[in-house]
Amino acid sequence: MQHSSLLVGSAPRIAIVGVGNCASTLVQGLSWYRRNQAQIGLMHTQIAGLSVGDIQIACAFDIDTRKIGRPIAEAIFAQPNNARVFCPDPDDHGAVVHPGPSADGVAAHLESFPPERRAVADKTGDQVTTAEVVKILRETRANVLVNYLPVGSQAATEFYARAALEAGIAMVNCIPVFIASDPDWAGRFAQAGLPIIGDDVKSQFGATIIHRQLMALADARGISIQSSYQLNVGGNTDFLNMLERGRLGSKKTSKTEAVNSQLHTPLDAGHIHIGPSDYIPFLNDQKICYIRINAQGFGGLPMEVDVKLAVEDSPNSAGVVVDAVRCAWLALKGGIAGALIPVSAALMKHPPEQMPDADAAAAMDEWIAANAAVSAE
Repeated sequence: MQHSSLLVGSAPRIAIVGVGNCASTLVQGLSWYRRNQAQIGLMHTQIAGLSVGDIQIACAFDIDTRKIGRPIAEAIFAQPNNARVFCPDPDDHGAVVHPGPSADGVAAHLESFPPERRAVADKTGDQVTTAEVVKILRETRANVLVNYLPVGSQAATEFYARAALEAGIAMVNCIPVFIASDPDWAGRFAQAGLPIIGDDVKSQFGATIIHRQLMALADARGISIQSSYQLNVGGNTDFLNMLERGRLGSKKTSKTEAVNSQLHTPLDAGHIHIGPSDYIPFLNDQKICYIRINAQGFGGLPMEVDVKLAVEDSPNSAGVVVDAVRCAWLALKGGIAGALIPVSAALMKHPPEQMPDADAAAAMDEWIAANAAVSAE
């Protein structure tokens, strides 16, 4: 199914769902790369002739009263966002933040924290219908929906997935609610002739990718891994949201499968533990990760690996999402529908099919080259 040039346009126009720290870094980054023409910090400077700065912003949706109705360039700096500011005056192409339903996007425990640390929900947004969101998507000429809702937002994510389907646009699902990796949802996108990339964005250089690489390296070198853990702490709203352990089921599944999939013989559940550990407010958007691997080498002798990683959390997402958005737009332009397997495997923790990272990166590059050539014809 080839979509009209009016829908696809000449470049990606993104609709951002959830104007939090990840959205802040992404919006800042689009302007920063557009103005500086820089190559630093990117996996792909161009995809099918598109630079990062070519990505445009169509609209956004949020539930916070401090963000709704404001230009996106202002809303990304509103509380409780605390991402590092590296472009204080980003372009937003006139896009504004629209109200969306909170559904299950707001954990109950957040009410016990001060407003500067959590979302202040606008309950009138719960009256917003799918039809109203679809109308905004069409009026703003959005062609790729980027889902940045909080972890555990199953109902809210499904709401926006339906809106993307009805609006006829692509979707990039950055959170561990399983859409691209769910056969039913992936089938709906395929039937509608629309591409989807997901699920749960794999940080550009973060805890999961480093843990995966270490596990795969040890396994390939004949080391017998006995057990492993990954503990993460941070001070942004993502970590605050995840204090409610009931919201972590899909997150733990996503992260554990991402790491365990790199072993020829995966560890049983009792010997691998991966997940957030705690919320430390003064860390703000910094994430600190601790990885430990207990293993046996030659002669069955023990060895231990301990790694500490400290990074700004949200830029690690943005560096991947700029590639996902351009690939989603390329697929939309070429009429490629359903879950994009190589792209999802390279960029997401819980794709429809897991691959070793090097294989996934090569498959994604082959996919880009093949479809960019077709697009140029």
